[in-house]
Amino acid sequence: MTASWRFSTLADRHRALGSGLEDWSGMGTAWSYDGDPLAEYMAIRTKAGIMDVSGLKKVHITGPAASHVIDRATTRNVEKLMPGRAVYACMLNDAGKFVDDCVIYRTGPNAFMVVHGAGAGHEQLTMAATGRDVSIRFDDNLHDLSLQGPLAVDFLEKYVPGIRNLTYFSHMPTSLFGVPAMISRTGYTGERGYELFVRGQDAPMVWDRIVAEGAAMGIIPCRFTTLDLLRTESYLLFFPYDNSEAYPFENDPCGDTLWELGLDFTVSPGKTGFRGAEEHYRLKGRERFKIWGLKLAGKVPPENGAPVLRDGQQIGVVTQAMYSPLNDWTVAIARLPVDCANEGTRLVVDSKDAGRIGAVTAPMPFFDPDKKRRTAKG
Repeated sequence: MTASWRFSTLADRHRALGSGLEDWSGMGTAWSYDGDPLAEYMAIRTKAGIMDVSGLKKVHITGPAASHVIDRATTRNVEKLMPGRAVYACMLNDAGKFVDDCVIYRTGPNAFMVVHGAGAGHEQLTMAATGRDVSIRFDDNLHDLSLQGPLAVDFLEKYVPGIRNLTYFSHMPTSLFGVPAMISRTGYTGERGYELFVRGQDAPMVWDRIVAEGAAMGIIPCRFTTLDLLRTESYLLFFPYDNSEAYPFENDPCGDTLWELGLDFTVSPGKTGFRGAEEHYRLKGRERFKIWGLKLAGKVPPENGAPVLRDGQQIGVVTQAMYSPLNDWTVAIARLPVDCANEGTRLVVDSKDAGRIGAVTAPMPFFDPDKKRRTAKG
């Protein structure tokens, strides 16, 4: 395991499943198991799977100025966010470039929890809090277990009254297996799913109960990188792996605009005053590339970083690709020229593993484009 400064209490469970606990965002994370990742993908798409996503950073913001901090640091208007609700948001630097994304949970009138990944989210929040009547607290005891898939609600309803009434991007304080929990109807798979926020001392018991009692329903443990298969189909970006931090520009510093990433929807209509707002609006229409989809021939996905060619010349790069035995397609997220952000442009991907692969541009998400699965009611 790479030297890490954050530790999941589920580390022994992951090692028993074959993980070497690779470092992600400072935490030893189960990027690999001994089993078949496609079986884990199929479980989440057709039944359910349980993942440890505790490497996500949980930051509590409380106090009279809490809403100001959120308002300054993120692209969302949090005055419209009521307790019990959550929203997906982005954070920018002064140049109007993306530095992190997050989910904002409002837990009370003056209380929020922001969950972010490996970007600069904590630093952004801390900066916005300077000189304000507010407390910023990083919480690594709070673990995040993600139960995702169409049968997740069927499993949870046996233990959590009212879980079927929990709508998309809502959360509730409750108990699970006799311990305190906050359950959120969120996830990173494109499926109906739930994130179970529990104390570190309770996480092993909760994990073991779900694995043991969910086995009859086909619920299985899933590695962290199974998310790459799911997110590719569902157009869910993963910083910095789809960003210029991984694929730098030749003449520009790293940093992508929300217009380029297709994340401009995260800016609340008419909102100003967030960090980077002026540059964000100024850069509209000045996109250097677009994050866009590719449908590929064959059943062997190209590796990350595979060049995308037009007329024999490289014009873009694949950031993540996957083959789905369920949908029988090979699809990819790519960084492409603006004039390829359409449907039907024929290109070629030059893969070290699979040779030259025919490709055609396509809008995303590929899977469940109307998002009916993740937002289903009842």
